[in-house]
Amino acid sequence: MICLVGSGMPQMGRGCHRWDMDAAGATRMPQVDVDAAERQYICAGTRRRPEARAAQPHQEPPRGGTAKGLCSRMKLLVGILLCSLVLGVSSQRWLTFLKEAGQGTRDMWRAYSDMREANYKNSDKYFHARGNYDAARRGPGGAWAAKVISDARENSQRITDRLKFGDSGHGAEDSKADQAANKWGRSGKDPNHFRPAGLPSKY
Repeated sequence: MICLVGSGMPQMGRGCHRWDMDAAGATRMPQVDVDAAERQYICAGTRRRPEARAAQPHQEPPRGGTAKGLCSRMKLLVGILLCSLVLGVSSQRWLTFLKEAGQGTRDMWRAYSDMREANYKNSDKYFHARGNYDAARRGPGGAWAAKVISDARENSQRITDRLKFGDSGHGAEDSKADQAANKWGRSGKDPNHFRPAGLPSKY
């Protein structure tokens, strides 16, 4: 089969006519009355007929896959719920810890202020023990704050002594005694163990 366009040149495409070849040469055959889709098939040489390219019916996904997806979503929701509960409890504990630490810091500051105000001989161990004792009673947060403050104070005092007196070891024994008083109070023992005679009762 050969297709001719208006120019007379053989082509495949628009303006197609069917020709049969015999011994005498090409003889034009009558045009076949076909619709546009069939003509496109005949002229363009498409491999499949238009009706063969009809859309296939939509296939629904198997019900098993939907059930699995629902199960996965349920597991995810349960996991999120459990994580929220754990984080809620943890955040509540942290808030309590921070509150106790703040209260313990105030207790330590009050003891330090009273020591400066009293300015009483040999009373520093008592005030160290009292501040740690009051702070530790607030809870774990208070005990933590008391230890941090006590260690920072003793370390700063040690640096000051070293700058003033060099490596002579001046103040080392006193710092060790202060730390013993700090631990005594933090452990819940009575700070009055270090109370000097004659210290006013207001302290």
